[in-house]
Amino acid sequence: MTSTTHADLDAVILDYNGVIGLQPTTDQWLRLACTALRNEDDLPAFQHAFWNARPAYDAGQLSDLAYWATVLGHHPGARRLRELRDADTAMWTSTDDHVVEILERAHASGLPLVLLSNAPSHLSDVLDRHPWRRLMTHAYYSARLQVCKPDPAAYQYAMNATGAADPDRVLFVDDRADNCHAARSLGLRTLHYTGRPTDLTAALQPLN
Repeated sequence: MTSTTHADLDAVILDYNGVIGLQPTTDQWLRLACTALRNEDDLPAFQHAFWNARPAYDAGQLSDLAYWATVLGHHPGARRLRELRDADTAMWTSTDDHVVEILERAHASGLPLVLLSNAPSHLSDVLDRHPWRRLMTHAYYSARLQVCKPDPAAYQYAMNATGAADPDRVLFVDDRADNCHAARSLGLRTLHYTGRPTDLTAALQPLN
C-alpha cells in the first residue's frame, strides 16, 4: 500500500445514502408504494407515512413488522411483509461508481474511512456484503447502535473508531445539512455532499 499525506486530515467518516448510495428513483418509490398500497395514486401520503416512522425503525426501536404496520396502519401479513422489506431494501443498494472510485483511491493512500449510516437492521446486513464495504475500517449502522444521526452519541462511536485525537482532523461527509451541522458542533470538519463527486475529490486531495 502506498501512503500519502493528507492536508490536516487523519480520517474520514462517511454517510451511506446520498453519498456512496444513490437516492431512490421515482420508479422505485412508485414500485414500493404499489407494493404497500396496491396502487400508486397517493405517493406523497405514502412517503409521509414512510418517513414519519423511519427514525424509530432506523434506530432499531421497531421491528420490520412493527414499522410496516405503522406505515400501512394495519398488519401486512407475512408474505407482503417480505415483499415490502425486499422492495425497500432494493431502493437503497445502488451505489455511485464515481464516489466508490474516489474512496478506493483514498483507501489505497492509507486514509482511514469509517461508515456512519442511519439504516435499519436488514439493510445494514445487505450493505455489509457489498464490495465497497471492504474500503471501510469500521461500519456503524443506527439500528445496531440504537441511535441515529444527528444524535451526538452516533458521531462518538465513529470518532472513537478513527483513532484521531483531534476532531478537526477528521472529515465528516453527509448529504443532510442537519447531520453536518451536528458534526460541526462536535468539532468535526464537514462536507455537505450535494451529489458532485468533484467536491469529494477536492476534500480528500492528498499532498504528495
